[in-house]
Amino acid sequence: MSRAREALRQQIFLRALWRDARPGVLQGWARDGEHFARGLQVYRANAGALAERALAAVYPTLQLLLGAESFAALAQAFWHAHPPARGDIAQWGAAMATFIGVDPQLASEPYLSDVARLEWAVHIAQGAADSAGPPRGLELLGAHDPSGLWLLAQPGTALVPSAHPVVSIWQAHRPQAQTRPDRFAALRASFSAGRAEPALVWRSGWQVQVVALTPAEAGFTQAVLQGQSLGTALAAAAEPDSFDFEHWLLSSLRRGWLAGARASRATPASPEFE
Repeated sequence: MSRAREALRQQIFLRALWRDARPGVLQGWARDGEHFARGLQVYRANAGALAERALAAVYPTLQLLLGAESFAALAQAFWHAHPPARGDIAQWGAAMATFIGVDPQLASEPYLSDVARLEWAVHIAQGAADSAGPPRGLELLGAHDPSGLWLLAQPGTALVPSAHPVVSIWQAHRPQAQTRPDRFAALRASFSAGRAEPALVWRSGWQVQVVALTPAEAGFTQAVLQGQSLGTALAAAAEPDSFDFEHWLLSSLRRGWLAGARASRATPASPEFE
């Protein structure tokens, strides 16, 4: 069989795997129709199970919120709509938040897509490069105009905007929270208050940390992560007149996600989302 014909045969097989080719066309390319049909069923079943396992590893909170059966159906639908583009299945799944956001069946639970964004940011942070060491260049803060300074973040740091209490949702579904008598109390209070929880995600040592920020902190932090100057970031903070930069700086250093400052334009630190 020529290389071109073999490539076409593999393309037809992949279309069969995605249920995107007519049975008559498939049989014409299969040397053993019955054997091909059985093998195709096995491939489909294995691929669906692999998709479910891979996505459950990245989106455990989403799986708990939807339930195992609904999550399995979602995983297979997502696998069909967004098949892996890389050989490493662990790098697959970035489009889940967008996929959920346009699903009419999940429209009544608008927070789910933000939960997915948060879990993908956690996944990215888990695989991020190690810290480059203690913060550098902080002495520049007292010697340069803010418009000519840029703050730097440790690898894997991200800000996930949300109008929903996604941090409370995520924390209530952590394994360590399952032993608490009423682990959903704070979550119920957050939903009742209509609380928005922009989520800061970073890696501290081997552990990924997630914390909710205030609107002012979130606006400023997002500007920093997008590579804007300190002066521009200060202007971006919600209620800039009441924003306490010193408090924010000390808090960020204590948490360990701030890598330092420099007097040249910084590269955005936020992870890219497919």
